[in-house]
Amino acid sequence: MQIKVMTFNIHHGMGLDKRLDLDRISKLIQSSEADLIGLNEVDNRFSKRSLFSDQAAQLAKTLDMDYVFGSAIKVGQHGASPRQYGNALVSRFPIINTVNHPFDFLPGLIEDRALLEANVDIGNRLIAIFVAHLSFAPLLHQKQTEFILKKVQRNKNLSIVMGDWNMKPFSRSWRLVTRHLKDVDSFESKNDTYPSRRPSKKLDFIFTSEQIEVIEASVCLDDILASDHLPYMATLNIK
Repeated sequence: MQIKVMTFNIHHGMGLDKRLDLDRISKLIQSSEADLIGLNEVDNRFSKRSLFSDQAAQLAKTLDMDYVFGSAIKVGQHGASPRQYGNALVSRFPIINTVNHPFDFLPGLIEDRALLEANVDIGNRLIAIFVAHLSFAPLLHQKQTEFILKKVQRNKNLSIVMGDWNMKPFSRSWRLVTRHLKDVDSFESKNDTYPSRRPSKKLDFIFTSEQIEVIEASVCLDDILASDHLPYMATLNIK
């Protein structure tokens, strides 16, 4: 069964033109025909910057997909709801169960990050989906990478791991991940994702279990102003 997977840091819907526009994010996802979309920097009634909206719910409703949100930061209340910021998974397939894993290595000292884990029913088979946003700090990055790999190994289903990893290909953390998982990028062409207007770095990655076949992978250039990152996509074959 072939599926399309996208990882996208949406910068809380704020584009390079300084315009908050979640509709263009949904249009970009819709035109890509992605089946599974891992999102980073998603606001959930977080602040005025995103009009206190529940962005994951809004996108899922527009796209008519299932979704789950996982908080990395909580800062009080907006009315009866907690103000949150983190990761989300939007899925054309049913999301069966989920757990959110905050990275609590140095809480409150730097921006908190998290890993969202979900089992998704794809063609009557459960596939483990992980959406992560990692720190720039080298020591924290290594701890977070090791934490993610432990969670992947504990989930016995085939895995797809994606997100804004804030690392370079062939870095120490990348080498650690690729001892256990396959990078969908063949590196035959340049797939830099940041900054979106003139990308010079690849920060966003998709990794899979070895048994999942990679058909192709590329950045999506449909709307380079939608966020400060470009979406990164892969077509996969789950046997």
